[in-house]
Amino acid sequence: MKDFLRYFFGQGDTVEFQNFTLAHFLPILVGVAVIFLIYRFRDPLARSKYEPKFRWALAFALIVSEMSYYWRLIAIPSLGPNPIDHLPITVCGWAVVFCSYMVVSKSQALFDISYFWLLSGTVFALLTPTVITYTGPTRFRYYQFWAEHLLGYVAIFYMIFVHNMRPTWRSLFRSYGALAVLAVIAYAANRLLGPGANYLFMAKPEDTPSVLDILPPNFLLRLLVMLAVITLLFVLAYLPWHLKDRRAKKEK
Repeated sequence: MKDFLRYFFGQGDTVEFQNFTLAHFLPILVGVAVIFLIYRFRDPLARSKYEPKFRWALAFALIVSEMSYYWRLIAIPSLGPNPIDHLPITVCGWAVVFCSYMVVSKSQALFDISYFWLLSGTVFALLTPTVITYTGPTRFRYYQFWAEHLLGYVAIFYMIFVHNMRPTWRSLFRSYGALAVLAVIAYAANRLLGPGANYLFMAKPEDTPSVLDILPPNFLLRLLVMLAVITLLFVLAYLPWHLKDRRAKKEK
């Protein structure tokens, strides 16, 4: 049993996960199916007396999916990376935390931040899950990664379909401001912790192949390219709502 736990919670020395395989697409398809079911049964969900309990359960699952990664690193440091280099200073991590409070409190401010961070930032993690290259479907980290990233999307679309929440142009700027604050914190952490730290991928390219490899190694150029890409993605994330508002205005 001890050997099994060491293997399950550990990290491999060879590549166990390949992009664009069944192990990559199956979790995403499951997430899409859950979101579709929420959309399909949005009215019964909204009227159900158990709806608040469902939101609490979703919030609990979000927090556990995020924090279990750090609990593992702290409790069994020999099985994974240094916890100091993997502090929760990430867009994905904070988006999940914000989502957990959002579904409980129905906070518009947290929805605004989470919506743009998830649809513009964590999408790269779904396209190229570089952080699980050495942990396949037989390991804890694989399931923790997909639960953390996909539950955030479930939470966002649940609030959109069941509680009719939506972003505005003001939401975009609020989210952008929150991201700027996180970027300052990440930059300071990278400087203070040294070569091992690469929060928000601002310090260097990742060791394993990912879509972020196109970023230049020079810090200033890297920052400018990231700002341009993030701005474009934020605008694209809001575009469906802008078009919806324009169509509604024309119909009136």
